[in-house]
Amino acid sequence: MCTSIPNQKPDTTANMMKKLLCSLLRCTLVQIHCLFDYIVTLIFSFYYWGKANKVPPVDDDLLLDSAIVLAEKIRNKKVSSEHVVTTFINRCKQVNGLLNVIVDERYDEAIEEAKEVDRLLARSTDINTLKATKPFLGVPFTTKESNEAKGLLHSMATVARKGYRSKEDATVVASVKSSGAILIAKTNIPELNQWVESRNIIYGQSNNPYNTTRTVGGSSGGDAAITAACGVPFALGSDIGGSIRMPAFFNGVFGFKPSENTTPLKGVGMRDVDFTSTMAEAGPICKCADDLIPLLKIIVSKTESRLKLDSPVDLKKLHIFYQESSGDLRISMINAEMRDVFMKAVDYFRDLTGSAQKIKLPGSEYSFRLWRYWMTREGVDFKSDITNRTSRTSATAEIKKLLTRNSNITLAALLKIIDEDFFPKDKKHWAEEVTNNMREYLLEKLGDNGVFFFPSSPFPASYHNSYFLRPYNFGYWALMNVLRLPTCQIPLGLDSEGLPVGIQVVAAPYQDHLCIAVAKELEKSFGGWVPPSIK
Repeated sequence: MCTSIPNQKPDTTANMMKKLLCSLLRCTLVQIHCLFDYIVTLIFSFYYWGKANKVPPVDDDLLLDSAIVLAEKIRNKKVSSEHVVTTFINRCKQVNGLLNVIVDERYDEAIEEAKEVDRLLARSTDINTLKATKPFLGVPFTTKESNEAKGLLHSMATVARKGYRSKEDATVVASVKSSGAILIAKTNIPELNQWVESRNIIYGQSNNPYNTTRTVGGSSGGDAAITAACGVPFALGSDIGGSIRMPAFFNGVFGFKPSENTTPLKGVGMRDVDFTSTMAEAGPICKCADDLIPLLKIIVSKTESRLKLDSPVDLKKLHIFYQESSGDLRISMINAEMRDVFMKAVDYFRDLTGSAQKIKLPGSEYSFRLWRYWMTREGVDFKSDITNRTSRTSATAEIKKLLTRNSNITLAALLKIIDEDFFPKDKKHWAEEVTNNMREYLLEKLGDNGVFFFPSSPFPASYHNSYFLRPYNFGYWALMNVLRLPTCQIPLGLDSEGLPVGIQVVAAPYQDHLCIAVAKELEKSFGGWVPPSIK
């Protein structure tokens, strides 16, 4: 026994020194990253100095109403559907020159459909049945260009598919239409939905309604921007790496990614069947939390029995957990205002429930690597899809095209292909073990009455193109796709620059209603969506 004691001290000392050195190295890297972010922001702020603009105030308070309020007014004939649809179409026309978010429209057809709604209501005597069967009768909406809608463009923002029009609706688009809602337009996306800005060669770049020098996010960026700008009361997006929640955050509105395998995906992107195992879900984007459950019921109509959307929630009995940062060194440090609003939300629920436990998800520091691995399991061939499946390109071929000025893909798409061809892949065993351990850890904490508060982003909407210099910052959203858990992006007002801030709230599978209950409470206490321009 005496001989083992001297051997322990050197090992212990060595381990302590190793931990200290790792901690110092990590601290140094964080400081370098912070300095880098400061320089990037400074350079872009100089470039965009004096170029910022925002959408004008609304000239009709009808544009501020939630979708359910509008539907109620139309059903009770306080306002005609024709007037509602026309008012929102006029707003789209007013702001689109500034935002560039509408890429295809059916304004005339939508107005005709609204007139038919008014005729239906004029001869109907059973308003309650209409409310039950068509809860959004006469209410306008948009959907992203990548969601199929009969007769409208579905290029996926790729030159290879330019001008292609859908022959039928995506299943989820058809469901929303069946609720009585009227599709008025399709909105901008990144090429094949694979980037954090809604910019492409066909339609150009979309701009943020709060500050046109800033991004709208991707891939449902056009939907979130036109919703925030009061061009529609709600939109229908999809989310495989934060594609609903990221633009919802940047544009200060609500965005919801439902539980795994609850939304049909046929016609979403280039899917011609419903996938049974995927990180992707369709979901709503809206200005008011009260719209979330009614919209979700429509979107998950065939799987609603698995959810508990009408179950009452006693907020005071919720178990609250939170994490202040992912720990991923690739991701920027969360700025002071984002951290402050995050902790205010946590503290509010700490006061309400009596406790809030700080935790650290084991593996959250690998957020980007995990999402990148799971994207390889999605059954999607990006290098084939970008040619409209006529061939299969490669990084070498696309770099040659770029050098000879024959490229017809975006820089973001090129970087995606370079990543696939040249960078090493993470091992299946490691990625799946880390994911399973993290999911099990969080689900054990959450149970059936817990919610997890998680940051949305290191900072609000960035300057256009600056994401090329910090592409991993979407990891806060992507991690929840990896875990396949219901997640709500909740707006919490504006920062000192007038840009939206907010947080994500996560629950266990099929406990979507808990996220929405928290969203409603935070909206009531923090104000929720704030119009980009106020009279």
